[in-house]
Amino acid sequence: MLSEQTSPNNPETNSRPAGSAENDAGPPTLNDNDLLEMYRTMVLSRVLDQRIWQMNRQGRAAIVASAQGHEAAQVGAIRALDPERDRFYIYYRELTTMLALGITPLELLLGFLAKDGEPLSGARQFPLHGAIDRQRCDIVSFSNVVATQLPQAVGVALADKMRGEKRVTVAYFGDGASSMGETHEAMNFAAIHRLPVIFFCENNKYAISVPLAQQMNIESVATRATAYGIPGIEVNGFDPVAVYEAVGAAANRALAGDGPTLVEAVVERFLPHTSDDDDTRYRPAEDLEGIRDLDPIPATEKLLRASGALDDALDQEIKSAAQKIVNQATEDAENAPFPEPHDFYDQVYAPGSPGDQS
Repeated sequence: MLSEQTSPNNPETNSRPAGSAENDAGPPTLNDNDLLEMYRTMVLSRVLDQRIWQMNRQGRAAIVASAQGHEAAQVGAIRALDPERDRFYIYYRELTTMLALGITPLELLLGFLAKDGEPLSGARQFPLHGAIDRQRCDIVSFSNVVATQLPQAVGVALADKMRGEKRVTVAYFGDGASSMGETHEAMNFAAIHRLPVIFFCENNKYAISVPLAQQMNIESVATRATAYGIPGIEVNGFDPVAVYEAVGAAANRALAGDGPTLVEAVVERFLPHTSDDDDTRYRPAEDLEGIRDLDPIPATEKLLRASGALDDALDQEIKSAAQKIVNQATEDAENAPFPEPHDFYDQVYAPGSPGDQS
């Protein structure tokens, strides 16, 4: 069951390629059960995101970068990849990505509440920052400094190629990061060396407070791929199937040795940049009118209902289960202890190094 792929910026086409693809075969066709599983993750992400935002407003969570509006793009991308094989260099708006990779709501809440047991940094960093070791899933987020993850992703992809390891590295970033020098260097280097990298841009049209027209003199980030001689695909980020197919084709190219691809998922940011931001100071009211009509969750629900895979009873079960999971995770996270001072350096220095105090 496939939905029509259209770009919000270019509704006449399924996607807009830039550059040439040498191996653009798509991934296996999704069935209703696949899409139902993706829908469950999207619903869980939204409920969890709303809870974290609420906790911030209550003074219980320090800072939140909401993923509302990005859910379909994030779950579609992960569905096309292999969490046990591939590497994921994320940025701070990847809540749905984390859930799709198997990080639990409790583990994520532990990070937002800075509680012991948070798996990325031991609750010593900004939420969704740190790393998870390869044995579980290779997730890395070094910093919330914009675009720093792209050269790092390219470096590890180069190492994989030199070792002959068949993996895909995905570098996630926003439209603002696409104008950074690190992004140019990463894409240029990856293109020259035909590295197995997917540059996955979630274009929500605002770099914090700077609208797209003041960031770049082009309408589509994907068209920048032409300058590097690699394929660029602009895809409707509200359609999880469209994203799945675009990222799946990019993964096939990477594994075949045909090099990197730039995938631009066009989405909307439903909430301010972070919980510390007031977007009414720079975002016109008319810009917010109707964007909830694009919400990927009811759109995916409608798609499933049309195919007969979802009815009222199952939909209520999915939404009730998500609420129950988040409620329990909230209770467990709030009852969890804060980290102890004695393990402050555990994830700072390598064992046996001069700074190691173990």
